[in-house]
Amino acid sequence: MNAADTAFILICAALVMLMTPGLALFYGGLVRAKNVLSTTMHSFVLVGVASVVWAIIGYTLAFGPDVAGVIGGLDHLFLKGVGMEPSEAAKTIPHLAFMVFQCMFAVITPALISGAYAERISFRAMLLFSVLWLVLVYAPMAHWVWGGGWMFKMGALDFAGGAVVHMSSAAAALAAAHVLGRREGYGREPFVPHNLPMTVLGAGILWFGWFGFNAGSALAANGLAAMAFVTTHLATAAGVMGWLAVEWIHSGKPTTLGAASGAVAGLVAITPAAGFVEPMPAMIIGFGGGMLCYGGVLMKKVFKYDDALDVVGVHGVGGTWGALATGLFASEAVNGVNGLFYGNPGQLWTQFLSVVATWLFCYLMSRGIFHAVDALMGLRVTVDAERAGLDVSEHNERAYEQ
Repeated sequence: MNAADTAFILICAALVMLMTPGLALFYGGLVRAKNVLSTTMHSFVLVGVASVVWAIIGYTLAFGPDVAGVIGGLDHLFLKGVGMEPSEAAKTIPHLAFMVFQCMFAVITPALISGAYAERISFRAMLLFSVLWLVLVYAPMAHWVWGGGWMFKMGALDFAGGAVVHMSSAAAALAAAHVLGRREGYGREPFVPHNLPMTVLGAGILWFGWFGFNAGSALAANGLAAMAFVTTHLATAAGVMGWLAVEWIHSGKPTTLGAASGAVAGLVAITPAAGFVEPMPAMIIGFGGGMLCYGGVLMKKVFKYDDALDVVGVHGVGGTWGALATGLFASEAVNGVNGLFYGNPGQLWTQFLSVVATWLFCYLMSRGIFHAVDALMGLRVTVDAERAGLDVSEHNERAYEQ
């Protein structure tokens, strides 16, 4: 084992853990004041719930011995055999360090989905959905891509979660919007973010934590980690510029929310590519992500679905673009694989197949889980509870004095 690698991955795991409270602030500032606590609760509670699910069964389904390319075996149920020795997945760090680093990815992914159903889902339904989704959707996706499953064997590239985290959560978000329907008054009443400074703070924490997310996915303190760190930062900076450029042209003014959203769009877009591309292509990916995700947010007006906090527009569009861009810009000089622009057109086709499979599987499975939870206990709060606000109706508390 390597002490530097171990220290680095433990620090990166802590950074990724911080991202979920950062997401709570980002989402919390975007909703109306009467729903800020319920929205932040969706993210914060999953730090606890998802971690327990991961330790009991999620980790073994994702990273246990491969079963037919589809799922991991139960060898690590209740973390059996996950100790201080190295593992096959990461041979220079303790198995426990690899497990807890991956745990933080499992924590934030269902939290991302919560942006779609904010302001109208019941808390108990949200909890049951999240547990089922982690077991039935996230764990298989993580195994397919990172655990030796069929996407990995096919050669699909996803350095830190374009498919596993962003497209999977966006597909679930789209399913949520379709199954739950629109918020009460949507399209007739103003739905204005109540605290944009909170959202900007959350975006800054996400940017900071994302260095652990992407650089840590090198699983060692080495040159690849440094490359992923740099590509992450430059793509995010370019994402801010890409979003603001389109917003300025389209609406006439650049906004603070646009800058924060552009940063997240850049982060999402570079995630699958961070350890496969060089710095200049990373900026192209980030700039394109900012522009495309701005357009993605406008899609819900065209298709008339209520994705409350634009999970589909940012994480879905950004993750899809990033996965395809990996097939364009991947360089053998960085991590042993070339994309289309470096003489390997087959990689782009592989990326395309992985994108289609991810969207289909995650959307259909998520929609099925939502329908099952709805049949069992109901998904939405009552109209009166929604009008009163979920802070009071679901948690009996208020964020601010009246």
